[in-house]
Amino acid sequence: MKTRSDETRIVTATKKDIPLIREFILELAEYERALPGEAPVTEKDLADTLFGKRPAAEVLIAYLGDRPAGFALFFHNYSTWLGKRGIYLEDLFVRPAARKHGVGFALLRALAKIAMDRDCGRVDWSVLNWNELAIDFYKQIGAKAMDDWTSFRLTGDTLAQIAGRKSKVK
Repeated sequence: MKTRSDETRIVTATKKDIPLIREFILELAEYERALPGEAPVTEKDLADTLFGKRPAAEVLIAYLGDRPAGFALFFHNYSTWLGKRGIYLEDLFVRPAARKHGVGFALLRALAKIAMDRDCGRVDWSVLNWNELAIDFYKQIGAKAMDDWTSFRLTGDTLAQIAGRKSKVK
């Protein structure tokens, strides 16, 4: 899949893009103020989960000219109320030098086209409360904040405890 927005080109990632995808993930983790080691993702992890037997997610890569500028990683969810699949945008990241050039919008537009082509009922994502730049951008394009919802997460030792298993976290 390829779309163009001025000089921005959006492509569907392939296995050869794994090192670049990992770079984007680590840059995003740094931007989101993650502590060292909080994003231990490896190229093998990405090969297995994105391009293995049962891919868990898909990735779009944005190029500004011929330079990698950003990425969007997404997967399908399901809405019982709509009775349709949706898309959950796990990560949207644009490198600082590429911001204000329409790259983020081009990625969202490509994702919206995928959602429409696949008869999805909606696209959802989360944003950190302190990321006012992103929040302002999302509001500007017409996205609605889901203020009545609070996100929760089980991970690490707590996830293992709830599952009745020993933690794999060291």
